[in-house]
Amino acid sequence: MKVDKDNIARKKEDLIRLLRDAGSLLVAFSGGVDSSFLLAVAHETLGEDAVAATAVSEIYPVREKDAATRFAQEMGIEHILFRSDETRLPHFVSNGPDRCYHCKKSLFKKLTEIGKERGIKHVAHGANVDDLKDYRPGLRAAGETGIVAPLIDAGFSKQEIRFLSKEIGLSAWDKPAMACLATRIPYGSRITAEKLKMIDEAEEFLLERGVRQCRVRHHGSVARIEVEGPGIEVIMADDLREAIVQKFREIGFLHIAVDLEGYISGGMNRVLKIEPPQKGLFQRAKVLQKCIDR
Repeated sequence: MKVDKDNIARKKEDLIRLLRDAGSLLVAFSGGVDSSFLLAVAHETLGEDAVAATAVSEIYPVREKDAATRFAQEMGIEHILFRSDETRLPHFVSNGPDRCYHCKKSLFKKLTEIGKERGIKHVAHGANVDDLKDYRPGLRAAGETGIVAPLIDAGFSKQEIRFLSKEIGLSAWDKPAMACLATRIPYGSRITAEKLKMIDEAEEFLLERGVRQCRVRHHGSVARIEVEGPGIEVIMADDLREAIVQKFREIGFLHIAVDLEGYISGGMNRVLKIEPPQKGLFQRAKVLQKCIDR
């Protein structure tokens, strides 16, 4: 992992300064690489004034909630679990291209309410500058609800976050990228609890058998498996391939396919054929600093 250590050190100093000036922070904590790093630095900087909050619902694998809980406990950080109920949002379950916007708008409103109840000045999420390169309508929801993105303000990329996370000994430093289970369902196909459960069970089965990075895309009766390059050979070995077919049919899929391209982040957005609308919106915008200065 090649990085400019001096540049990263300056970015971390910027991040610490922003967090210190913020005074208190509620971190939207998924347990992933980005939010784990942000939470750890916030806790180091603010102590008890840094609090984690994790949403619980059908769209998030239980394993992710459990991992987030373990991380917060190990770090000695106060951790709030709350119900998010995205599947009650009509615009979310209809699964249009703006699905993520409606999901995040509801989530950020709940986080803002929690922050106000606790007297916490700011709510932050773990978006980084690489997120600006993809279609991320959730960033628009963050801007509209006043959620800050300190890692974007400080200019951190995913690679730099992984590097520093490893340097400071965070267990999540090499954790595979994770997105909510609804991202496995093609736009226009209604999101249901049954589909989410099928996806969760299928991915859990693959992960338990040593597949590190995977997605199971739900195309009606067809499960389309995406894995990182080397993982294709792993799941095509006769014993595991047969076990996958049997398990996936038990789950409810009639046909099981392997995507020869492998895992591609944001691959489901290809059908949209649009540029990321938030491009440049947060880049070096010093969102948190502006909030502090008000």
